[in-house]
Amino acid sequence: MSNNEQIPERSEIQTCDKWDLSKLFAGDDEWNTALFEFEKMAEKIPAFQGTLGKTVENLADWLDFSRDLNILGERLGYWAFLRQSENEGDNTARTMSGKITMAEAKANAASSWENPEILAIPENTMKDFLLHDRIKDYRIYLEKILRYKPYILSGKEERIIAMNAEGEGSVKDAFSVLTNVDFNFGTIDMPEGKRPLSQSTFSMFLENENRDIRQIAYNKFYDCFDSHKNVIAALLSGSVKQDVINARIRGYTSAREAALFPDNVSLSVYDNLITAVNGKLDYLHRYYALRKKVLKLNELRHYDVYTPLVKNVQTTTSWNKAVDIISEALAPLGGEYVSTLRSGLLGRWADRYENKGKRSGAFSAGSFTGDPYILMNYKENSIRDLFTLAHEGGHSMHSWYGARNNPFMHYKYTIFEAEVASTFNEELLFRYLLNQSDDKQMRLYLVNKHADELLGTLYRQTMFAEFEKVTHELEENGTPLTTNILRSEYRKLLEKYFGSAMVFEETSDLEGMRIPHFYRAFYVYKYATGVSAALALADRVLNGGESEKQDYFAFLKSGGSRFPIEALKVAGVDMGSPNPVNAACDTFGKLVTELEKML
Repeated sequence: MSNNEQIPERSEIQTCDKWDLSKLFAGDDEWNTALFEFEKMAEKIPAFQGTLGKTVENLADWLDFSRDLNILGERLGYWAFLRQSENEGDNTARTMSGKITMAEAKANAASSWENPEILAIPENTMKDFLLHDRIKDYRIYLEKILRYKPYILSGKEERIIAMNAEGEGSVKDAFSVLTNVDFNFGTIDMPEGKRPLSQSTFSMFLENENRDIRQIAYNKFYDCFDSHKNVIAALLSGSVKQDVINARIRGYTSAREAALFPDNVSLSVYDNLITAVNGKLDYLHRYYALRKKVLKLNELRHYDVYTPLVKNVQTTTSWNKAVDIISEALAPLGGEYVSTLRSGLLGRWADRYENKGKRSGAFSAGSFTGDPYILMNYKENSIRDLFTLAHEGGHSMHSWYGARNNPFMHYKYTIFEAEVASTFNEELLFRYLLNQSDDKQMRLYLVNKHADELLGTLYRQTMFAEFEKVTHELEENGTPLTTNILRSEYRKLLEKYFGSAMVFEETSDLEGMRIPHFYRAFYVYKYATGVSAALALADRVLNGGESEKQDYFAFLKSGGSRFPIEALKVAGVDMGSPNPVNAACDTFGKLVTELEKML
């Protein structure tokens, strides 16, 4: 029987193992009725134009209407997204996704006058408006809009930008289709027969214990990119150019400033991250030297960095047992947190197991109206899936607290904050499992896993962030991003981060042109800052008392009511300082030291 034949149809999955979306809609028919309601509501948008500055009641009426429209739009969007995730081949769900995307785009274009009109309200008038009781749930929302005053254009210009937004994704879409659909990477001869090489299977081959298989897969993969290197470089260059143009249109000094402005994050936070990590590269170089030694290699190659140093420990953890373990690990957070998450995971928050057509991987999808849903493809024999469940549970509880402690207009936390709550949970789970285990192999596996994940989140994402900074500055300073320039800059970073233990292939620098993150520039740094904050907060909560725990809950409850740097200060960590990043690097260094002793 093939692997595909062993995967059940969705209809074969027990109801108790699927998420319950009824808090969003009772079914597709109700969704279609709500879509019609959304479209009819959106037709009323023009009636508000030109009224916002006349009276505070007019402004409040518009904000009430916009809130209700957006709550409905969010419900519609989440239902379509989650239904499509259940089976990516479901044409009904894909059609729903297309319909709500088009409806929201039309509504956004119709309301593109909102920000310019709010910003046109005289300053003294707006000050009076903000004191009015009807505006209390919108003060933070309005104050965030007012920050944009130097960068908002006229209503006509904003409408043009809104209408053009959909086309700006063409470069990213072209990259995705080219690399995921059109590229033919061929097959790899395996003991069990030929296996296809693709974007999704590439990592599997690089984890293989057989070095010949790793080498063949690596060379085949990058040979394909090499044969298309000029068009890939043109796409990446086009994406960077678009970032720079958009920033200049609005009057930002750089694309990086434009990307960091919404979160009110200073350029120094970004620069401090790069400087701090660059100052701790010796830990990373020691790790690669250890990898070379343990694998007994004369030369460490780029295709040798993902194969596990420690074999996976064989364990079986049922879903219910996983929830028990996670509950015990998170016990320091107290009864409400644990009981709420436990109830959700044992109830119907999560879509637990794989079925044919289901989206791969895992995610948390927390909305204002529904439950904070979790998609999993849980496997009982994978310790990684235990950590993934704790991770997604962290996101979901962050959403749960945010939605219950804030008005709709600012209940959502930022990506900058998102990885803190999820990685925090993983850190508590890691420490719990390590403390509970007397098995040497299990402890070795856990330390190695933790080191690898910290490497990937802290060091690798910082390298990506440094590449984004370099490429955008080159474009802004008038240096064309040719194929050779992109490869040269990325190779410099490869050599700096991997150190002298690594021998690169001629095609290794093509890695810089295959990373999808680069088509949404200046957000990968948030993974590195997020894990740094999470480690600092885990230490603070576990080593502190009730006050430190309540500080962490103040962060979870803040949603989008504070800017992320401020929210994390409330929790007890200052990301405006390089200290948390330095401490996170030192934690990685301690793990390397531990591995050097254990291996």
